[in-house]
Order: sequence, then C-alpha cells, then structure tokens
Amino acid sequence: MKFNKRTWVLIVAALASLVLAACGSSKDGGKNGGSAKDDENVFHFVNGDTIPTMDSSKATDEFAFQFLSATMEGLYRLGEDGTTVEGIAKSHDVSEDGLTWTFHLRDNAKWSNGDPVTAHDFVYAWQRAVDPNTGSEYGPYMMGDVIKNATEISNGELPVEELGVRAEDDYTLVVELANPTPYFETLITFGTFYPLNKKFVEEKGVKYATSTENLVFNGPYKLVNWESTSEKWEIVKNEDYWDADAVKMDKITFVVLKDVQTRVDLYEKGEVDKIDLSSSQVDIYSTHEDFNITLASSVFYLKMNQVRNGEQTPLANKNIRKAIMMAFNKEDLANEILNNGSIVATGLIPKDFVTVPSTGKDFRKQNGDLAVYDPELARQYWEKGLQELGVDSLEIEFLGGDTDTSKVMNEYLANQLETNLPGLKINLKQVPFEQRLDANASQDYELQFAGWGPDYLDPYTFMSLWITDGGNNKMGYSNPEYDRLLEEAQTTLALDPVARYENLLKAEQILFEDAAIAPIYQKGVAQLIRPKVGGIYSNSFGASYEWKWAYVAE
Repeated sequence: MKFNKRTWVLIVAALASLVLAACGSSKDGGKNGGSAKDDENVFHFVNGDTIPTMDSSKATDEFAFQFLSATMEGLYRLGEDGTTVEGIAKSHDVSEDGLTWTFHLRDNAKWSNGDPVTAHDFVYAWQRAVDPNTGSEYGPYMMGDVIKNATEISNGELPVEELGVRAEDDYTLVVELANPTPYFETLITFGTFYPLNKKFVEEKGVKYATSTENLVFNGPYKLVNWESTSEKWEIVKNEDYWDADAVKMDKITFVVLKDVQTRVDLYEKGEVDKIDLSSSQVDIYSTHEDFNITLASSVFYLKMNQVRNGEQTPLANKNIRKAIMMAFNKEDLANEILNNGSIVATGLIPKDFVTVPSTGKDFRKQNGDLAVYDPELARQYWEKGLQELGVDSLEIEFLGGDTDTSKVMNEYLANQLETNLPGLKINLKQVPFEQRLDANASQDYELQFAGWGPDYLDPYTFMSLWITDGGNNKMGYSNPEYDRLLEEAQTTLALDPVARYENLLKAEQILFEDAAIAPIYQKGVAQLIRPKVGGIYSNSFGASYEWKWAYVAE
C-alpha cells in the first residue's frame, strides 16, 4: 500500500492524539521544580532496558557502558563538553614518536573493598580484554592496531603477556602503541579500558559482575540492589572514591519502563525526574517548561549488502545503490515522523562532532552534503542500474526494527523507495533488535536500517566501519583507495593532523561516491527534565551521560 506525504502526517497526528487523550486527566505535578518524593539528594530516573552485564571486558551495549561509567573510573573520564579530566591518572607523558605513553597514577584511589587501585589493575584488565579465552567483543575492536600486539594476541598468535602495557611500579603505567594514535586520550575513557581488581574477579569466577554482591567499584557511585535481570536498581555515592567530595548526590534510582505513556504518567505524577519522549508526544509537550532537546552524535543509515550467502545481491550494482541513497525524503522523516530534534544526515560524520584542523570548520560543514534527496536523479541511476542488471524490476528485502516508531519509519522508507523507483518492490522484515544484530553478524540481509554512536572523539570511529573485511563492515563493501587513505591516517599521517584530516575528508567523499550506505538522520533526543536536575552532562561519545557532577539545583 502506497501513501503520500499527507497520509504520513495523519498517521503521526493520530498517534499523537492517542497520547493526548491518555494525558488528559494528568495532574500538573510535573510542572513544578521538585518531585512528589521530595528526597533531598536523590534523583529518580527511567532506563530503557535492563543492564545485561557489568563486566567491562564483556560489555557491548549502551546501558552496560552507562552504568560502568557511573561506578568505575579509568585513567581519565569525561567532563563538561566532552573534555578529558583526571581519573586514576594525574598526568601522562608521551614519547616524541607518539608510541609510548607513561601514566602517573594517584596513590589515594581505592576499590570499594579497601584495596588500592594500582597500575597492575590496568595491566590485568587490558590483558583480559584481548585474551581470546575471555570472549570480549570490544577488547579486540578497541585495542586492535592501537595497543602493541593486541591484534596478534586476540588472534591467538601471541600470549597475553606480550600486550604493550606494563606496570613500571604500583603507580606508573607504561603503554606501548602499535601506531601513533592522536585520539588515544579520549579512547581510554571508554569502559573497555577500566581497571579490574584481579583478586576479586578471580575469586568470584563466573559469578563476577552478575549482581551487586559480585562487584567491586572504584568510581563515583556504587551499584546496589542489582542483578542482571533487575528492572529496578540504584546507584549510591561511593564514600571510598578518591574524589568523593565532588559527588553531591546521595542516590539515583532507576526503573525500566519501555512503554512511553507509562513514563509520561509517572513524570506527571512527580515520581520520576527525567524521561525520553516519543515522536508523538513532542508536539504535546514542546511548550512544557521542562521540555528539552539534545542533538546526539549517533548517525542512522541504510546498509546495502552486496554479498549474501556467497552470492552477489542487486545492491552490488553502484547505480542501484546511488538510486536508493537519493530516493527518500529525509526531511519529512526527521521533522514529521521522528519529530524529536533529529536532523537530516547528509554524510557519515555527524554535525558538531569534530573540527577540521586546517580550517577550524565543523567536519560536516567542511565536507558538505554528500547524500541528498533527489528523486529525479535517483530514477536516472535506477534505470541505468536495471539496464546493467538486465531486468526491469527488483525485489529487495528490508531488515528493520519492530518497535512502534521503527515500524512507522520502515514503512515510510519502503513507501518512498517504491514510489520514487518504478519497478521496485520492498519486502519488509521487521524483527527484534537482537535478531537484527544476528542477521547483520552473519550478513544475512539485503537492505538494513542501522546506526552508529561514536566510541571516541575522532572521525575514525565512524570511518573504520567500512574498511574491507572489517569486523563491522558486514556488507561486502570494498574500495582499495578508501582503505589506503584510512591506513595512512592511522600510520604515516598519525602525527600530522592537517594531512590526516585531508585523508579522512577524502575517504568520506569516496564512501558516498560509491553510495556504500544511505544516510538518514542524526539522532535527536527529546526529554522532559525537572529544573532541579543539575550537573548531568550529555556526552558526544562513550557513555551517554556523565553523572559524577550531578546535583540538586536550587
């Protein structure tokens, strides 16, 4: 069934009216600065799902890294505006060739069981993360080709003791890099690089990080009343934290609420202090004094798989990919269907993420719009691609999510593609997130809705996704020139920021000359946040939020 633009507007409006009807009897408890619970130094927040693990070596998801960030601390952590601030490290030195980093650790940092935090805890944690026996996904990904011998160790070619990290003494950590890495200081704020108390981890064995009693902390807060299936838990101030005086909150409570209307109801009653809004709720609450929109650094796009089950797909044809990349109206999708502060994505690197050293311009502005909506040009590429394939029509499977918002968005995209590309039939396959991840991992799809949030402050966190045979590629894309530019950016040009960024700019241009992916939008987050919630930073990479400096505003 095909719909025009007006139909989609009516669908979104209908969803909004349902929410409005449900809100009609709400009280005005959400409009005051405090909450109904009136706890002096306590916030009450909502979480989107459970925390699957608190093992920093095995964590892979947003929620695990968020609560690891709150309860653990690495060499550095993120402060306001994404700057790196002191953590367990007080300072560091870098060799002239950029390959040896020496970190000087504070001697007053403790684990919550009273043990000192030492350089040996970092050595153990980093070795554990790349040890094939651990089964870490992020260890090899984050450390491979960065820490000396990490790739070889994760491939089983060298013992873990050969990893380029050693404790010169209890409070001096020396790290040898495989290549100069200009973003290394921001990289090591990520959860995979947190220290681990070896004695505690090994005593707990398989139970480690599965519940509160099987955890030990060295960060601003401690996680309490939690196990891996919990839908309610708390973080409380860690009095043993070296910088405990900076932590103002006694406690922050969390409850898992997936239903967006339930979240709103609790906010209106004053029982929670911050919630995300769905697209259908934004128009209702956009004039609310607690309404807030944040532009995140996550970018969403269509992956176009060129090889499935060993056979080329129609998406191996560049003209077919170019047609798809240009054939859907992103403006309407961002403004009318998402309606949450998301903006159109016209490239891979997000807006307001990094600046280009030679010009001082935002990367996105410097490289311009590389993928725009142009239905007429899309049809030209489409017709040329069909001719090259020797067909007059195509059926393409579209793998997407199964949430309410995802379904509306998937159907909109499918409708746009079928409308603007005559002879195309889209077969929607809408599945839960975990099933979509499995299909991506096995490269068993054709067209897929996907996205990426940055792990560190550098364009390479996005650009590295599409290296030939890279672990995150999973769509058969390959361009030797693209690979060369990125390899140079990580090796010979690593210490020349101007030349390095020129390579990264050119590489992004190549990606869209090839129409490897079809960018859709950069994520916005619409929320209701009480005025009393202060000092919480939204991070542009790594954990979504920094809670160390949270406080109750007057």
